[in-house]
Amino acid sequence: MRVTRSFVALVSLGLLIGLNALPMVWGQDATAAPKGSAQEAKELDRAVPVKLKYLLSLPKGYEDQESWPVLLFLHGAGERGSDLNLVKKHGPPKLIEAGKEFPFIVVSPQCPGGRWWEPFELAALLDEIETNYKVDKERIYVTGLSMGGFGTWALTAYQPKRFAAIAPICGGGEPFTTRLYSHVPTWAFHGDQDNVVPLARSESMVDALKNAGGNVKFTIYPGVGHDSWTETYANDEFYKWLLEQKK
Repeated sequence: MRVTRSFVALVSLGLLIGLNALPMVWGQDATAAPKGSAQEAKELDRAVPVKLKYLLSLPKGYEDQESWPVLLFLHGAGERGSDLNLVKKHGPPKLIEAGKEFPFIVVSPQCPGGRWWEPFELAALLDEIETNYKVDKERIYVTGLSMGGFGTWALTAYQPKRFAAIAPICGGGEPFTTRLYSHVPTWAFHGDQDNVVPLARSESMVDALKNAGGNVKFTIYPGVGHDSWTETYANDEFYKWLLEQKK
């Protein structure tokens, strides 16, 4: 299914929340967000119908560069709902809240309560971001933890030509779909003591990618349970690896 611009307007217009001061943005109308000044984006306050709310962080010096890579972060099941502050509990949004700066446009949507990530909604959200921000379409990355790890695998299968690299953490998916995106550099992570999402869920995806000739790395944390994301997102080498990947 190809997501059209009119469909995006119905699905993914979201609430933009600046995690800190500029160059973060605060607004409510994704379609009106400019490609230029972050200060202009900060002044947006028009309410629009929404399906997905999301946090968005612009990198330092956003106005001074023609385009930027995008990092889409998908949270886990515990952060679903309507309180966007929950999205800051883990991963890049937590680090940004603490003052870390990333050389990405970081997009962190919130999944509504009682639901799972829907690839068509996430694709529409990315369409909206590409339309309204200075996006390097050759460097769009997606990562997620637990439910977001499942969402990462699913979104990649849905749009296998969109991403420069993916990084699913303690998730899983349908191994047969990996043939669709064996060309996408992948770095998967899992704890070997995970009693929420079994290690075998990541292993089956990694094995399938390897069998399809994929470019895949797999980090297994010995003695680590379900929280295999804290160490991953704290590792600067992880972000360095992402930035090295380009379509």
